[in-house]
Amino acid sequence: MKNQIKSKTFQFNIMEFSGSLGDLGTLIPLSLGMIMVCGLNTSTVLLAIGLYYVITGLFFKLPLPVQPLKVVAAISLANPSQITSEIIAAAGLSFGIILLFLGITGIINPIAKLFKKSVTRGIQLGLGLILIQKGIVYIMNPKLFNWQTTSIVLIGDISVNLIVSILMIGITLFFFNAKRVPVAIILVSIGLGLGIFGGGLNNISLEFGSTGISFAIPTPDNIIIALFLLVLPQLPLTIGNAVIGTVDTCFSLFGTGEQTKKVSYRSLANSMGITNCLVGLFSGMPMCHGAGGLAAHFRFGARTGGSNIMIGTLFIICGLFFVKASFALLNCLPNAVFGTLLMFAGLELAVLVSDLNHKNDLFVSMTIAGIAISTNNMGVAFISGMIMEKLIQWKKR
Repeated sequence: MKNQIKSKTFQFNIMEFSGSLGDLGTLIPLSLGMIMVCGLNTSTVLLAIGLYYVITGLFFKLPLPVQPLKVVAAISLANPSQITSEIIAAAGLSFGIILLFLGITGIINPIAKLFKKSVTRGIQLGLGLILIQKGIVYIMNPKLFNWQTTSIVLIGDISVNLIVSILMIGITLFFFNAKRVPVAIILVSIGLGLGIFGGGLNNISLEFGSTGISFAIPTPDNIIIALFLLVLPQLPLTIGNAVIGTVDTCFSLFGTGEQTKKVSYRSLANSMGITNCLVGLFSGMPMCHGAGGLAAHFRFGARTGGSNIMIGTLFIICGLFFVKASFALLNCLPNAVFGTLLMFAGLELAVLVSDLNHKNDLFVSMTIAGIAISTNNMGVAFISGMIMEKLIQWKKR
C-alpha cells in the first residue's frame, strides 16, 4: 500500500484537468452509444454525468470516476429493439433502490467481507486486462473515426488509426513518469485536431441550446423487465468492482488517512444508489464508480476532487448550452485516443496485483483474471474466484 499522498483538498491545475480526461476511453463511447442507439436524451446524459462528477468530487475530495453501468450499456446496445429508454430508466431506478438498501442498512459490509484480498486483486487484474484488451480493439480498428464509412490505409495493410495509436502510445511512454506533463490533454488535443481536420464537424449544426429534460415514472412492467434483463446481471460486477474494488484501489493509490476517510463500502453504495434513483426518474443513463476509471484518472495526473469538479463543470455547461456542438466534438475523437487511454488505465489497475506474495493468493487472482478475460464477464469471474478461495481455505483446515 502506498503512503498517504500529501496534497491540498482541491487542486485546480493542468495536471488535475489532464487526469480528469483519463477515463474518456470508457465514458464517451458508451455514453454516445446509449444516446445514438438507445435514444437517451443528450442533455440529460451530459448533465447527469457532470453533476455526478461535481458532487462526487466535493464529497469524497478524490478523483472518483463516473461511468455508465457497463453490463446495462452492453445489453442495451446489443438489443435496442427490446431495451427501450423507458426500460433503461427503470433499470436505473431499480438499481438505485437496491444499492441504497444495501448501503443504508449496512448489509454491504458483510457482503464485502466475503471478498478476500486475493479475490479483490483478481477482479482488479481481470478488469485491467479487459481494459487493455478493449484498448487493443480500438487501436486495431481500421477506421480512425467511428463515423467514417471506410478505413484509410497508408502502407500495405497498416491503417492510419494504427499509426496514430503508435504515436500516442509513444507519447504516453515518453512522459510516463513525468508528473508535470498533462499527457491526456495532449492526446485528446491531437485527437480533436485530427477529427476536425478530417471533417468530423462537416454538415454538423453547432447551434446553441439543449435538448430539454423530461421527468417520467417507470411502469411496473418496465421495472420487472429491467430487473431481470439488466439489473441482476449488473449487480455482481457493481458490488465487486464499483464498490469493493474501488474502495481497495482508493486505499492502494491514496493510502488510509485523512484523504480517504469518506471512502467506504456504504458511502459508495449510497452514492450510486441516490444517483441512479434520480437518473431513473429523469430517464437518464445509469451510472457507477469503478476501479478502472479511478486508475485512469490517477495514471494521467488526477490527485484531488478538483479533477472531478473541472470535468463535471464542463459536462454541465455542455448539457445546458452546447449539446449539439459537444456531441459532435466528442464524436470527433479517434479510436486511437480511446485505445491509448484504455490501455494505460488497464495497466495501472493490473499492476496492483504485485503486492500478493502467497502462491495460493496469486493462483486465485490469476484464475479470476483468466475467467474474466476469456468470458468478458466479471460477475462470473469473481463468483468463481470466491468459490475457489473458499475451497482453498476449507482444504487448509
